[in-house]
Amino acid sequence: MKTIFYVAMGGSVGAVLRYLISGWVYQWLGRSFPWGTLAVNVVGSLLMGFGFFLFTERVMITPDLRVAILVGGLGALTTFSTFSIETLNLIEGGANPAAFANVILSVILCIFAVWLGMWLARMV
Repeated sequence: MKTIFYVAMGGSVGAVLRYLISGWVYQWLGRSFPWGTLAVNVVGSLLMGFGFFLFTERVMITPDLRVAILVGGLGALTTFSTFSIETLNLIEGGANPAAFANVILSVILCIFAVWLGMWLARMV
C-alpha cells in the first residue's frame, strides 16, 4: 500500500507537468500537429533514460522515491517513457526482434484500440 501512495504522489506531479508543458507547447507552436503530446513524450523519454541510469547506477535513492519519480511522475507525464525504456532494455539485452515487435505492435495496436474505443462509443 505504501508503494501505491508513492506512485500516486509522483503521478499527481507528472500529470500536472504534462498539462502545463503540453499547454505551453501548444500556445507556442499551435495545434496543427500534436506538438504538445510529442513534446511530453520526448521530454519524458529523455528523463526516463536519464533517471533510470542515474538511480540504478550512480545515485542510490530509496526504492520508494525511485518508484515515485520513475513510475509515478514520469509514468503520468508520459507512458511513452516506460515504453521507450522497456524497448531499449530489450535492444541492449540483444532481443532486437522483440524490441522491433514491441514498437510495431504498440503503435499499431494502440492506434487501433483508440479507433475501436471511439467506434464503440459512437454505437452507444
